Amino acid sequence: MKHKILLILLLVLCGGWVHAQNAGITPSASATPPPPDTIQIKGLIIIKGKNEKGRNSYKFYRDTVYARNKLKKNLQTKWFVFDLGFNNYIDRSDYYGAGFMNFYPNHTTYFNGALAMQSKVYDGYSASSLASFAPRAASAPLTPSEFKLITGKSINFNIWLFQQRLNITKHKLNLLYALGLEMNNYRYARNITYQPGYPTQIVRDTVEFSKNKLFAEYISIPVMLNFNSNPARPGRAFQVSFGVSGGYLLKSRTKQISEERGKVRKTDDFNLNKWRFGLTSELGYGPVKLYANFALTPLHDYGLQQYPFSIGLRLNGF
Repeated sequence: MKHKILLILLLVLCGGWVHAQNAGITPSASATPPPPDTIQIKGLIIIKGKNEKGRNSYKFYRDTVYARNKLKKNLQTKWFVFDLGFNNYIDRSDYYGAGFMNFYPNHTTYFNGALAMQSKVYDGYSASSLASFAPRAASAPLTPSEFKLITGKSINFNIWLFQQRLNITKHKLNLLYALGLEMNNYRYARNITYQPGYPTQIVRDTVEFSKNKLFAEYISIPVMLNFNSNPARPGRAFQVSFGVSGGYLLKSRTKQISEERGKVRKTDDFNLNKWRFGLTSELGYGPVKLYANFALTPLHDYGLQQYPFSIGLRLNGF
């Protein structure tokens, strides 16, 4: 009987020792590396682990299940999409005709046989209208270089309050539209000055400007057809969009900085077109997207016939 009791006690003690070993009383013998941490932010999966040197490492994956669930919705919305790019314009103004008008101010006929508007009436983009909008002496006629821009400083910045994509066919063909503000800076390389009033005129100035800028802000609505090559994998999808855009001028101003006058700001419409219509497009692969806008209406209401365009990067878009 005593032998049986001693045998039972010995088995109990051995079992307790084994349990203690498995419970981690001696962790050095049974330690295993902890599993990696996983974080998911919408359709982005981030896995945190350790590399061979024991340092933190991160791996990023796209969640295709999340993307496919989004495809169940025919209407998708993006909030606060941003554009950052550069402005310039194509100039089709009649400088030759305006120079003729300044050289022969008393002539009643145009050099090509058409009737000249010597009464200074602003009639669209004719030579007489340009000569009245930007008058110059006959000895120093108006040239396209007068309105040359500093491209690297003529910034285009747009804020789209929202952008929506409406499915048309299998999420590969979509209707894309938005509402937002287009802000255009035209940084002039020459010393010209807008003189507000009626009529507005652009004159050569006598001072040297370190900054000479025209700013124009529009509220705009672009509407485009969008093609998406791979809706279920946005990170590997090729996208192209093309359409039209309409906008209305909200405000415009000039800003000049010089040693003689300091900082001077003027607010006026400066003979700018109130309405703007044009073509708009988008090209992208994965998260990288480019945009391009081209106006079909000139920047100014009369005189100068300049068609603005902008090119740049689109952030947070579809």
